[in-house]
Amino acid sequence: MLLFAGLGNPGAKYANNRHNVGFMAADAIARRHSFSPWSKKFQGLIAEGTLGGEKIILIKPQTFMNLSGQAVGEALRFYKLAPSALTVFYDEIDLAERKLRVKTGGGSGGHNGIRSIDDHVGNAYRRVRIGIGHPGVKELVHGHVLGDFAKADREWLDLMLDAIAANAEMIVRGDEQGFMNKISVAVQGKAAPEKAGQKQEGPKQQSHIRQARPQQPAAKLPETGPMAAMLKKLFGGKG
Repeated sequence: MLLFAGLGNPGAKYANNRHNVGFMAADAIARRHSFSPWSKKFQGLIAEGTLGGEKIILIKPQTFMNLSGQAVGEALRFYKLAPSALTVFYDEIDLAERKLRVKTGGGSGGHNGIRSIDDHVGNAYRRVRIGIGHPGVKELVHGHVLGDFAKADREWLDLMLDAIAANAEMIVRGDEQGFMNKISVAVQGKAAPEKAGQKQEGPKQQSHIRQARPQQPAAKLPETGPMAAMLKKLFGGKG
């Protein structure tokens, strides 16, 4: 038996937040693999199913993000599971949008949900980090993670969620690299559209550097005739 936890905040107003992409991943897995209906347990919502012949408990903590560890810890203790049986899906601002990484252990990276789980069960569990990008400055992080995904994000996000659900069995098998490769292929070539009027320069183009014009040969002064005589008179030249 394994425990898959998707992190987010409960309530309709948070449903489309970037911070709730862990909930979205859990929902996608439950739909794709016909898990049981969600029911209340362990201070969260749980659904049961199988992946690759292994029983899976999906949990979405309903304690709000900062207390996610309460629900996850209670579920692990009830089923007598070690932290190594836990996989957590959550948003990661230190990964660009369209990126996904899997790792076991490590720090919280400032993520309050992960910090709470670490406090309750330790850090020896698998993390599926779903990139939501960084707003650029620290002061904008709170609004960014609690803001909704833009409509333009839905194409790559839906592709990623579908790929997570379709390939979740690979996590069960421990094929983390294969899982990441599948997700990468699923979103490959879905780059953001180029902005109007913006042109991409090739590696050899340097339009911002002004090129020097080739020097022209100096004009040859006349040596004879009226013009030569006048120049000699003006500049004191000798004939």
